[in-house]
Amino acid sequence: MIIALLSDIHANLEALDTCLKHAQANGAMRYVFLGDLVGYGSDARSTVEVIAKHAAAGALVVKGNHDEAVEKRTGYMNESAQEAIDWARKTLNENAKSFLAGLPLCVREEKLCFVHASASFPERWDYIDSLSAARKSIETAERAHTFSGHVHDQMLYFQTGVGKIGSFRPVPGTPIPAKSHHRWLALVGSVGQPRDRNPAAAYALFDTTREQITFYRIPYDHHAAARKIREAGLSETLAYRVEKGI
Repeated sequence: MIIALLSDIHANLEALDTCLKHAQANGAMRYVFLGDLVGYGSDARSTVEVIAKHAAAGALVVKGNHDEAVEKRTGYMNESAQEAIDWARKTLNENAKSFLAGLPLCVREEKLCFVHASASFPERWDYIDSLSAARKSIETAERAHTFSGHVHDQMLYFQTGVGKIGSFRPVPGTPIPAKSHHRWLALVGSVGQPRDRNPAAAYALFDTTREQITFYRIPYDHHAAARKIREAGLSETLAYRVEKGI
C-alpha cells in the first residue's frame, strides 16, 4: 500500500489540491495528514473541509500546534501567525472547529507512528532539529517508521540495530529503501509553506510493501495562494513567505 503523508498545509488550498492530485496519480491508497491544517494561509475553512472529507473516507489526521491554537490561545506565536489563527477562528464553522479539537496528537499502529512534532511528549511541540531530538522521538515511538512534520523541512533520520543515529537530506523524486531492520523517522516537509527558498509544495509517499519512501517537491500556483492572503487582509509577510518559500 502507498501512503501519502502531508503535513503543515497551513490553509493553502492550492498547494493541498496539487499534492492530493499528484499523490492519487502516483498510486496513493491511504492519506495521512500530519497536522497544522490551518494557520498562515487564508483558506482555513476550505482546507479543513477537504481534509475532513478524506477523514470521513478513512484518512488519518493528527493535530498540529496551529490546529490547537484555534481552540486554545497561545503566547508563543508572533503577531502575523496569531493574526492568521484569528482569521481561521473567525472563518471556520463550528463543525470544522470541533473536527480540529477532536484530533489526536499521536497515533501508533503496528509498525507505524504518526505525529506532528515529536513522539516524545507530542503536546510540547518540540522540533526535531538534531540527532538527539530524533533519537528521543524514534525511541518513544517504538515503531519501525515514524512520520512527522512541524519543522517545514524534509529530512530522514535512522537508527541502526546497535542504536547509532544518522540522517540525510533526501533528493526529491528518488525512492529511498527504509527497511524495518532499522528504525526510521521521516520529516515529510510542508505542503503549504516550505522554508528553504523553494516555494514548491513538499510531501512524501511511503510504500509499505517495498518499505521505501519518496519525498517530493511539487510546483503549484503559489502566486494565487499569496494573492488570496492579501485579499483576506492578512499580513503582507505571510503572502511574501508563500511566494518566496521562506
